[in-house]
Amino acid sequence: MTACRDAPPHAAPVPKIASTEAQELEYRVYEQPQAIIHTLKVPNNRRYRMNTAASDQLVTVEGFAQKYQAVAVINGGFFDPVNQQTTSYILVNGETVEDPSQNKRLTKNPDLSPYLAKILNRSELRQYQCGDVTRYEITFHDSAVSEGCNLKFALGGGPQLLPQQTLIEEGFLDYADGAVTRDPLGSRQRNARSAVGLTEKGLLWVMVAQKQQSSAATGMSFDELSTFMKQLGATQAINLDGGTSSSLFYQNKVYTGKSDSSGEPILRPVKSVLMLQDNRSSF
Repeated sequence: MTACRDAPPHAAPVPKIASTEAQELEYRVYEQPQAIIHTLKVPNNRRYRMNTAASDQLVTVEGFAQKYQAVAVINGGFFDPVNQQTTSYILVNGETVEDPSQNKRLTKNPDLSPYLAKILNRSELRQYQCGDVTRYEITFHDSAVSEGCNLKFALGGGPQLLPQQTLIEEGFLDYADGAVTRDPLGSRQRNARSAVGLTEKGLLWVMVAQKQQSSAATGMSFDELSTFMKQLGATQAINLDGGTSSSLFYQNKVYTGKSDSSGEPILRPVKSVLMLQDNRSSF
């Protein structure tokens, strides 16, 4: 496992993910004027297994890590903090464990009714088992499962960041008379963000932390995040829940996207996560 501070390299064309045994996890921190960006490159090999997890009650990424003895955990899909119910689909071991269509505060909200069909078809990160090959895809929830493959897990979020942003298609953005009328994620503003991308050699986890003690807005906009992930080799990418939910557990440390006025990190409990486990460990 390696860790260093660096500037993002130039982008390169990326083919499909292929299995490899030689690669290790690679954790890096990129310091930019407006953000501190934590990245974890996860190779697609047999040493590590990736999965999703969800909880009836909200749990921190550290809590998920302890429960599942995970090497790394990043916050996952969206949820309603009032009733603690999901607004993103979560599938674990091929079974739907969190279904936003059952969340009445979502489905019965008159302000959201014009966007409900789009909300229920938002993007998700999928893991397939295709014979002996593990594959990943970022696609819309209603998309068909790849032929000859079994869907192992799905982590809902959105919008897609690469190859292009799908804010309007997923009900995150709307206009009227040329003016923005809906943008709940503040896509044009800088904020703490979490995202996952697909690269040539595996997956790229990204958690963007805001800079503290700054008079200007810090973090990343969606355009900045998309550009950054493309520079790191991602050809597909999906946004996850952000703001105070943004958090990453790795090497027994928790990194958060936001801090309070005194500089203390804000570790918000979340509904779902993406996690990485070491197959050499016993559970």
